[in-house]
Amino acid sequence: MSDSVCKKIDIRGIPVDNVNLDEAFSAVLSYTKTDDFHMICTPNAEIVQLCIEDADTAALIRRSDLIIPDGAGVVLASKILGTPLKAKTPGCELGERIAKEAGANGLRVYFLGGKPGIAALAEQKLQEKYPDFKTVGMHDGYFKKEGEENDAVIAAINEAAPNVLFVCLGVPAQEKWIDANRDRLPTVRAALGLGGSLDSYAGTMKRAPKIFIKLNLEWFYRLCCQPSRIGRMMKLPKFVFGTLLYRLTGKNKK
Repeated sequence: MSDSVCKKIDIRGIPVDNVNLDEAFSAVLSYTKTDDFHMICTPNAEIVQLCIEDADTAALIRRSDLIIPDGAGVVLASKILGTPLKAKTPGCELGERIAKEAGANGLRVYFLGGKPGIAALAEQKLQEKYPDFKTVGMHDGYFKKEGEENDAVIAAINEAAPNVLFVCLGVPAQEKWIDANRDRLPTVRAALGLGGSLDSYAGTMKRAPKIFIKLNLEWFYRLCCQPSRIGRMMKLPKFVFGTLLYRLTGKNKK
């Protein structure tokens, strides 16, 4: 990829890659042709706000090889800061693009995460859309992330020998797991932290209708569907107003 594609935009301390969906997919594809392990993170405004409040999470995200702008709030912040990102690039859509192109590009995908049965249902639903897609293996997210249970999961992944790993454990658990186990996954070239994407593919967590996505109101749709998310959603206005203050003062207040 060219330097212009790889350009990073600083969003309140998080270096977000200025990529659209095509470019993000091209980056993942290029990683699979190397001999190295790469971590891909997909922060939205809520996650960037978490990074502002928690230095350990921020350091973890910064260690990623590719950080894509998952939400409209991140794109809005880039505009407020005078360094606009070219597009919102949802991790869920990147994962689906990988599934779509897996057969043609020799991508061996493994699903890790979700409740028991969700990964299998996600694969089934994706196969209905993309008949050539099939994972090389899967495991739910209900296991201890260290010790014998984790060792067994690592062994299962290595036996399947994927070169692309979807890790859907939620933030920051998925990034912590990827970072802690990167040296134990010899065939993996791209490990993506994709949050609730398996639930979305499975249809157990529906994405917002296209009109909400177009108007950058996915957050509002989710709030209407899950009023219990109100506490998490309050991070969004906090992030936006904090970004306005940051632009004026240069101080990254929590």
